[in-house]
Formats: sequence, C-alpha cells, structure tokens
Amino acid sequence: MKTNKKLTYDVRKISKIAPETLEAIAYEYPGKRIEVTASTDEFTCVCPWSGLPDFAKISVMYVPGKKLVELKSLKLYLLSYRNAGIVHESVVNRILEDLVKACRPLEMTVEAEFKTRGGIITKVTAKMGH
Repeated sequence: MKTNKKLTYDVRKISKIAPETLEAIAYEYPGKRIEVTASTDEFTCVCPWSGLPDFAKISVMYVPGKKLVELKSLKLYLLSYRNAGIVHESVVNRILEDLVKACRPLEMTVEAEFKTRGGIITKVTAKMGH
C-alpha cells in the first residue's frame, strides 16, 4: 500500500492581509491621556514554509491621540491573518504599522505570545512613541 502523499496547505500571501478593514472613530476626550488595551487569544496565521497554523495571544496597548480603533474592525483585520504565511516577528511589526496608520496614536505597543511550536514559546513586542 502506497501512502506517500505530498500534503499541501492553503497559505496565502501577506498581500491578502486587509488593513482596509480597520476603522478609526473619534476620541471624545483628546486632551485626556488614557491607555487602551485590546487583546485576543484567538489570533492565527500560518508558517510561510510549512503552512502549519500558529496560534497566539495578541495584545494592543495604545494612548490615543484624536482617534480610537473601532473594535469590530480590529477583529476583522486580525482575522485576515488566518491563512497568511507570515513569521512571528513580522506579525507584530505589520500590526503596529497598520494600526498606527489607521488611528495615529501617541504611543502604541503590540505584543504577540505564540503557543509552543517545536518546544519553543515565542513572545514578540513592537513599540512606537515610547
């Protein structure tokens, strides 16, 4: 019995990540300094080499200027990574770039803590304005 089949996985290019889904809404107290934290432990992307899934907790902490990130749009944006082939270090940098462009915060930090893969847990942090 021959069972040597080549397995393939659906790996999309990072060009399929959808920053256009991000929306910003007015911050009604732009003179008041607050810190906003939004996080999810349901983030997924895939390894660009193997196509195997990577799971992570993503946390976004920011001090808003005049705009806030609309949370449903953030959820849809993060879902666009679902089948994108991207390395862990690029995930946080890309999220940071896209969110800064969308809402222009005074400060922002994006953290990703990826689940164990090959016995290694990866935690990556990107910052702006600190």
